[in-house]
Amino acid sequence: MADQFYMYVLRSKLTGRLYVGSASDLEDRVHRHNTGQSKSTRHGVPWELIHQEAYPTRSEAVRREMYYKTGKGREELRRLLAANVV
Repeated sequence: MADQFYMYVLRSKLTGRLYVGSASDLEDRVHRHNTGQSKSTRHGVPWELIHQEAYPTRSEAVRREMYYKTGKGREELRRLLAANVV
């Protein structure tokens, strides 16, 4: 089976803040966010996974992550999440 890479969105249950990232092992990555092992998300623990997209290559997942971190991408992500009522 081929590896998959993920672009994911977390929401802090503490602050409501969104965090966009990418990883090859999504379950492990979310666990690391929630155990304070990621400096950028340590302050928002606990985090919940609210969206994920799978890609065949790391570069595609990172490209999508970077897009969602732009102004236009953040707007699209907010619309997507509102439509899914997550």
